Amino acid sequence: MQTLPDEFNRPPLKLVGGMPIIGPFADNWENVEHFQARADDLLISTYPKSGTTWVSKIVDLILNKGDMAESQKAAIFERVPFLECSGPGMPSATEILNKQDFPRVIKTHLQVDVLPKSFWDKKCKVIYVARNAKDVAVSYYHFYRMAFGHPDPGTWDEFLNSYMEGNVAFGRWSTHVKGWWKMRQQSDILYLFYEDMLEDPRREIQKLLKFMKWEISDEVMEKILKYTSFQAMKNNPMANYSTFPFMDHSISPFMRKGISGDWKTHFTVAQNERFDEYYRQEMADTDLTFRM
Repeated sequence: MQTLPDEFNRPPLKLVGGMPIIGPFADNWENVEHFQARADDLLISTYPKSGTTWVSKIVDLILNKGDMAESQKAAIFERVPFLECSGPGMPSATEILNKQDFPRVIKTHLQVDVLPKSFWDKKCKVIYVARNAKDVAVSYYHFYRMAFGHPDPGTWDEFLNSYMEGNVAFGRWSTHVKGWWKMRQQSDILYLFYEDMLEDPRREIQKLLKFMKWEISDEVMEKILKYTSFQAMKNNPMANYSTFPFMDHSISPFMRKGISGDWKTHFTVAQNERFDEYYRQEMADTDLTFRM
């Protein structure tokens, strides 16, 4: 792994609009906050480790009619820039996006209340993907271990406490998923679930197509299903983030398992009981439900 600049080697989180965020991202916040969306921008929003890259690759292939050669011309993080991303020695995503031609597909992990106002003003379409809280906790812990732009996660138990308290990048999982769930009632938002995508990816891609007002042939659908299987993406350097700086894949791969229920291999009985009680309290005020 490359030598990291000090300012991107386990920097502390900073707050923007009450939400914790990676330090160098916060330093570019003014450019994010004032980012000018366009009416035909397509935004992919998730809490971290909820299927962002998977949906990004699916959308990219839909727009390219299943042409993998076209989709492979650049890494997925270049084809679908991460709105709030910024770091030393690299152009910020806002700089990159401002130079991009139409149409733009943009990724974000921002909570709904801190998303730049221009996305709402322009009535942009948003694809939101949510994943169950326990699997997210496990996946996020391993991501924190290998992605050095984040603070040191400590032990699994220490990280789980931080996650429950919202002291992780992008804040509380519950705040994130509930905020976007509520916003779907008044904005053009397609709300998908990671577990549904695992269960029947063809069905969920059909939802995406309908939402995007796109049509593809059965042949293109088969290509997209093939190229966006977990194993295909894990083995694809243009999708698996192996070319992205500030990550050590020898600690934990960016694409680790891509399954549902892995939390059962990490949570102790005591941790699970504590989390279940926390979860009941956090989700008591919503009709949003998840499959664990």
